[in-house]
Amino acid sequence: MSLLTASICLLLLLALSAFVSAAEIAIAAGRKIKLQIMAKEGEVRALDVLHMQDNPGSFITVVQVVLNAVAISAGAVGESAISPYLQLLFNNEAIASIVSFVLITSLFSLLADLMPRRLAMSSTEIIAVRLVRPMMLLIFVFKPIIWVFDGAANVIFEVLGISTARQDDMTSEDIYAVMDAGAEAGVLKKQEHHLIENIFEMQERTVTSVMNPREHIVYFDTKTSTDKVVETMIEQPHNKFLVCNDDDLEHIIGYVESRSFLALVLNQQKVSLTDKALLKPALFVPDTLSLFEVLEMFKSTGADFAVIVNEYAMVVGVITLKDVMSIVMGELVTLEDQPIVQRTDNSWLIDGMTPIEDVVRALDIVNLPRNQNYETISGFMMYMLRKIPKKTDTIEYANYRFEILDTEKLKINQMLVTKLEETA
Repeated sequence: MSLLTASICLLLLLALSAFVSAAEIAIAAGRKIKLQIMAKEGEVRALDVLHMQDNPGSFITVVQVVLNAVAISAGAVGESAISPYLQLLFNNEAIASIVSFVLITSLFSLLADLMPRRLAMSSTEIIAVRLVRPMMLLIFVFKPIIWVFDGAANVIFEVLGISTARQDDMTSEDIYAVMDAGAEAGVLKKQEHHLIENIFEMQERTVTSVMNPREHIVYFDTKTSTDKVVETMIEQPHNKFLVCNDDDLEHIIGYVESRSFLALVLNQQKVSLTDKALLKPALFVPDTLSLFEVLEMFKSTGADFAVIVNEYAMVVGVITLKDVMSIVMGELVTLEDQPIVQRTDNSWLIDGMTPIEDVVRALDIVNLPRNQNYETISGFMMYMLRKIPKKTDTIEYANYRFEILDTEKLKINQMLVTKLEETA
């Protein structure tokens, strides 16, 4: 074989190998979501890439067959065409064969393998849609060989009980990772990142994590005087007040809105807490519902206020639409009374009823032990201390010191959390 003929053969083999290498990386690494978007925008070749990803058997087989065939052919051509000239140069057949092998291998490794693969990784989806049709043609040409090898591989996998179907199910962890990557790259603003993260968190947090607990519920007995009701409504910041029989939260008959009640009083009309025009039916929800489920219930019923009951039919708290939305908005809004106040770079004042999810986020703690057993930082302290907490009680966990500053009866009002210096 002449040097010119050998050079042309090597160039053709080089081009074929480069094409297959680039197609292999681009088609295999193409992001399914981006390909779906390209298909919706009218790029029909993106559908071919998706189909090839879902059925990769023929694609993988033709890649391996072609690359191995090219490697063998290139070695044979290079050995027969280049070695004679190198033998004249070095006057040694062994050295000529070694140099010929190194030259051909280096040339194909650089131009037919490394460079095409790196190029394919830089613009994966764009290159994938451009090379998918030629790859489909190559698969058609090598169909008989593919049928043999692919069929043999399928039989072996079936015998071994191994599934080769591509799994592209998107999980919440995948979405969190994408959001984190977007925030680090500057695609998502910090506020947008927190907003999306809070929305996903709603599916995991239960209503009890943000409810107004039983001990803070302001309610009226049906026999409460109008003057007392007006005085309480003026003093309290709430808009809705439960109405009960026998001054018992387990006998709720509905709720009244302060605006409607006070409007009638100002008009000097006779009012009663049991007046059907004022008393509205209360929405009861179990304490096991997530915030997302409560939001859906508010949407379907048109309500924005609900009473939370536990498995023993006892009222444990109330929740409003504003409470739910405060979790969604998170750091985008500023509350008058912040439950977590950072004093210094390494210390925080935290209200005892702060949801544990907010504490974990503020302190950047990976995880807390048995966090399914409590919902607030007070519950965390009770779990760790294994007793009813009292003032000055402290624990250390995850390089933080948790100290109780103030208690009221059995309730923790305020805590000081300090980050400890890491020891070598």
